[in-house]
Amino acid sequence: MKTLLAVGACYLDTILNVDHYPAEDSKLRASSIIRRRGGNCPNTLEVLQQLLDSNPQVSPISLALCAVLPSSTSPGYQEIKSSFAEATDLTHCICREDNTEPASSYIIRSKAVDSRTIVNYNGLREMTVEEFASVVDGLGKGLGWCHFEGRIPDVTLSCIQHLRQHHPAVKVSVEIEKPDREGLQDLAALADVVFYSKSWSQGNGYQTPEDCLRGQATLTSNASLLLCTWGESGVTALELPSQTITACPAFKEEGHAAVDTVGAGDTFIAGMLFGLTCHLDDWHLSRKLGFANEVAGRKVVQEGLSGIPSTASVHTISYLQAPARSGLGVHRRLSIHRDTVENQSGPEIVRALPALRAAER
Repeated sequence: MKTLLAVGACYLDTILNVDHYPAEDSKLRASSIIRRRGGNCPNTLEVLQQLLDSNPQVSPISLALCAVLPSSTSPGYQEIKSSFAEATDLTHCICREDNTEPASSYIIRSKAVDSRTIVNYNGLREMTVEEFASVVDGLGKGLGWCHFEGRIPDVTLSCIQHLRQHHPAVKVSVEIEKPDREGLQDLAALADVVFYSKSWSQGNGYQTPEDCLRGQATLTSNASLLLCTWGESGVTALELPSQTITACPAFKEEGHAAVDTVGAGDTFIAGMLFGLTCHLDDWHLSRKLGFANEVAGRKVVQEGLSGIPSTASVHTISYLQAPARSGLGVHRRLSIHRDTVENQSGPEIVRALPALRAAER
C-alpha cells in the first residue's frame, strides 16, 4: 500500500461568529464560538480519509501528515491527535518537546458581509529540510505521493528537490495560494500537479483562470496537470503537454445557502487527490473535477468537515458535456445517482443516459 504524505502547518482554530466586524478598541459579543483543528493539509487529509473510508472498494492508499506540532505530552497535541481518524498516520509529525502551545488561528466571521478575518499565532520552530528528508527516506519506496502546502518556499523548494533527486518516482503536488508569498513560482516549476488559487492568480496579474493556466504552462515543465479555482465560477484545469483546457462550474445545492467556507479549498484538493490516486485511469478529468467540486460544494453548506462523503458519494455521477470552442470547454452539469438513474424516466434522464454510460467507460 502506497502512502500519500501531506506536508504543511497544523492549527487549532477558534472561530467567533459575530453580527458585524468590531471597531477597533471596542467590545462585541459573539453569537457563537467553534473550536476545531485546522490547517490546509490537515483539513485535506481529514476529508480524504473520509472518502477512503466511505469507498473501501477503491485502490487502498494510506494517509500521513508531516507537520510541526507541540510537545507530545501537551493538551494541544492530544486535541490535534484526537481530531484525526485512527487510520491517518501522525507518526511522521515533528514534535517540539520544548513548546506546549500549538499553532493557533483566531477567525472572526462577520455575518453582515460574510467575511473572515484571521489572526494566526505560531511559536513553533519550522521544519528543516533535514527533518523532512529523514521522514521521506524512512518511508522509502512506500511513498507514492507528496502534497505540499505552499509555505516557507525556500525550505519547501529544497524538500521537493530532495524528492526529485532521491525519490524520483514520487508524485508531487503543491498548493499555490498566497499572492504576497515570494518563491511559490519556483515550487510550481518542480511539481507534477499544481493547485492555483484565485487570489494568487489575480495578485500575479491574471484576469481569468485560463489566462493563469496558459501563462503558467510555460513555467511548469514538470507538470502534467494545472488547476485554478475561481470561487463561485468553479475550477479550470489544463492538461499537459496536450494543452487541453477543461472548465467545470461550481456545485451548488438547491435550497442550501453557504454557512461555512473555511476549508472549502482544502476539501476541493481532497476530492482531486482522491480522483488522482484512486481513480487515475477509470475516471476522466471532467469527472474528477466534477466530483471534487461537489465535495467542496457540499462542504460549504455545513459547519466543519465531518460527514461530507455521506452526502457527496462517488456513486453520484457528475457528467460534464464539453463541446470544443477554441480550446475552452463549455460544460453543462448533470448530477444523477447511479443506483436510480436506470429506473428513472423523463426527457432529461433519457438524454443523459448515453452520456453517462460513455462517461463510465
